[in-house]
Amino acid sequence: HVQLVEPEGGSVEAGRSLNISCVASGVTRNAYCIGWFRQVPGKEREGIASMYAGGGRPHYDDSVKGRFAISLDNAKQSVYLQMNSLLPEDTAVYYCAADRFACLKESGSRWDQNEYHYWGQGTQVTVS
Repeated sequence: HVQLVEPEGGSVEAGRSLNISCVASGVTRNAYCIGWFRQVPGKEREGIASMYAGGGRPHYDDSVKGRFAISLDNAKQSVYLQMNSLLPEDTAVYYCAADRFACLKESGSRWDQNEYHYWGQGTQVTVS
């Protein structure tokens, strides 16, 4: 049984760091694709970080490459997004997502929200 639960996000000043987490029951110990997405009002949900729990390197959207890092902790069944050098434009609701195959299809599928079957409830991150 897969369940994704995100604790509260946070508010930080621009230039600071924030680590958000997602308890991903049934995902981290199995071969699932894991993604972090974010959404601002009036815009589509966009994929920003992706990794395969079964191994391999993580992938990042250009907007966060070099600043954000996705990781997982199998013992805690959790997925993390470490966000550094935050910018006001990083303000959004952040979602973790999981799917068996999203990151194993063509290269663009890992960024397509429609490819992910399981979702966290979302957490607000505000950068001022």
